[in-house]
Amino acid sequence: MAEDKGDFMSFNGFPKEGLDFLDNIIINNSKEWLDDHREAYEKYIVAPNIAYVEEMGEYLQILVPNIHAIPKVNKSLFRIYRDARFHRLDPIKERIGIIFWQGATHRMQSASFYMHYDPFEVFVATGIRNFKPPLLATYREYIKNDTKRKELHNILETLKTKGYEIAEPKYKKFPRGFEEYVDAPHAYLAKYGAMYAYKTFKPDKTFHSEKIIDRNFKVYEDMLDLHQWVYELTCVT
Repeated sequence: MAEDKGDFMSFNGFPKEGLDFLDNIIINNSKEWLDDHREAYEKYIVAPNIAYVEEMGEYLQILVPNIHAIPKVNKSLFRIYRDARFHRLDPIKERIGIIFWQGATHRMQSASFYMHYDPFEVFVATGIRNFKPPLLATYREYIKNDTKRKELHNILETLKTKGYEIAEPKYKKFPRGFEEYVDAPHAYLAKYGAMYAYKTFKPDKTFHSEKIIDRNFKVYEDMLDLHQWVYELTCVT
């Protein structure tokens, strides 16, 4: 279920002022600028993001009753600051990320429903966007099973027919330990370093209205089989 909701805020879409704010970050990317515009950040970015998490979390319970929808930073909301060790000249993120995940593992290594937006694009996805080494090893072992490989292949092909994009393979060569499977059906799946499907939109009138809930939910609903496949992968011990 959606968790830690507090006072429910009505979601009416993502305001155009929020995209203007992100446009300004591109030009004025500094902690000092953000500190000086904290009120606008809270009003046009934080508040609608919280409202979206609360409302979409209610919808996603239909698909995944134990979905994590927690409107807090480092939970369903991502930090606005990049890692300062690597981004001294551009410490502020220029796009906003939101995630809903299933399972007890770290949110980024869990089956999830994801969205990010910036002034140019809305990106809606399901799956895991990067396998860290432990999960990558589990994935490679998991798809040695003919049935699991076929299931995933069929899921991806179905999503393609519906107009969705699939993550590209990360590796050109088959991994070690996969030699005896390279001629097996759908062996190409071993070259992936992530597993997700996605759809992109322009920040249009729907994005700026409550209708974005219905549009994104339709994407997540279409991708539910992929979500469940990835969730089962994360449950392998």
